[in-house]
Amino acid sequence: MFIRFLLLAALWLLLANAQAARPMITDDARITDPHACQVENWVYLAEHRIREFWALPACNPGGNFEITAGGALARADGSPQSGAVVIQGKTLFKPLDTNGWGIGLAAGYATQVGSGQSGGPYFYVPGSLSLADDRVVLHINLGATYYGDIERARMTWGLGSETAATERLFVITETFGQNVGRPSLQGGLRYWIVPGHAQIDTTVGTNLADPHGERWLSVGLRLISPAIFGH
Repeated sequence: MFIRFLLLAALWLLLANAQAARPMITDDARITDPHACQVENWVYLAEHRIREFWALPACNPGGNFEITAGGALARADGSPQSGAVVIQGKTLFKPLDTNGWGIGLAAGYATQVGSGQSGGPYFYVPGSLSLADDRVVLHINLGATYYGDIERARMTWGLGSETAATERLFVITETFGQNVGRPSLQGGLRYWIVPGHAQIDTTVGTNLADPHGERWLSVGLRLISPAIFGH
């Protein structure tokens, strides 16, 4: 029943023009398979009737490089906000192996939802460690983001985990933040509808820096194609 609820919730949000969910802020040392594409979609719901609808398509044209280009539409208190744009490239220095480790580099340019700023560049190094035949995978990110509105760069970091509850169901947890302020916490579930091709997820999170205990909910859908071009 719970898995059915997650699936129905994701489908309902899609039909309501919400574009599904990428649950984790902390990235992993993986990229899309060569000659394949994926799309990570999610809806982010928070207080003050904040609604963000994200879509991040990504493709690997062949080899060891993934290109992502997408963004978000947003509303707050029933009124439209400025959306966001993300353009990113990602490569791996060492792919993640079962019971091994992986490390890569991602860099791009992004604007922030509701800020109205022109945006800024960013980079991060994603590292992952596989334990117990991939039943537990740990992730760490270290990087920096330049904020155009304050003309300042800040260090960014993230720590996350994926733990298998069954063959298809995973528990995900993470904490992330910057070199200033207090971190955020997030946790949830990820379920493979079609292993390797279709996945739904849901998370809840809170920002520890908010004295009022701001909380949010995300629900998402990830679709992965087989190799479809470049042969």
